[in-house]
Amino acid sequence: MQNSKPQRVLSAIEAVGPQVHHILRERIIQAELMPGERISEAEIAKALSISRQPVREAFIKLSEEGLVQVLPQRGTYVTRISAESVMDVRFVREAIEADIVRQVASEHRAATVDELRDQIVRQKQVPHDDRAAFLRLDELFHHTLATAAGRAYAWSVIESVKAQMDRVRFLSVDDLQVGRLIEQHERIVDAIASGEVGEAEQALRMHLREILKSLPEIARSRAEFFDGTE
Repeated sequence: MQNSKPQRVLSAIEAVGPQVHHILRERIIQAELMPGERISEAEIAKALSISRQPVREAFIKLSEEGLVQVLPQRGTYVTRISAESVMDVRFVREAIEADIVRQVASEHRAATVDELRDQIVRQKQVPHDDRAAFLRLDELFHHTLATAAGRAYAWSVIESVKAQMDRVRFLSVDDLQVGRLIEQHERIVDAIASGEVGEAEQALRMHLREILKSLPEIARSRAEFFDGTE
């Protein structure tokens, strides 16, 4: 199970469990670990030169996020994507982030606008074949909105449930969609900069509904990733 080995060096100044969780979560989202693949607690611990306890903790967290299924006496397996779960999470995320962007737009602080515009410049500079880099910047964009609104807890709620949605987004992102997403980011920031609360909310909602267009086609073309319950 060579593919189960995390290819990262752990930081000595951060808690081990969250680092292992982050490594495995990212590898599942980026389809380095495939649906149905068995991942070994013992092998991961050995590869990272750590005890099995933090790996076990990471598995529990991944299970709570719906990314793995722990089967007693049989092992831990990467789950397939539930299209129904993706739709539910998108609905929750839109409800939370719509309120966040309304607050940010009502305050329309110059420092926030400058930071968001700088991020958009960086998004445009991402190489065409680096989907992971673009999605990290997209994540930062939404995190920045939540931080600007003083809604760190709200963002933590979104982050804790959106893993399946992130898997679909990774599979669906291509050059055409990246350009469209950046344009949507620009519309959101323009509305914030001008204090247009309603326009900012509408732009944000349209942005988060982009996945509604891509999900059916991705589920058909990459059926091996999906559980077939959609």
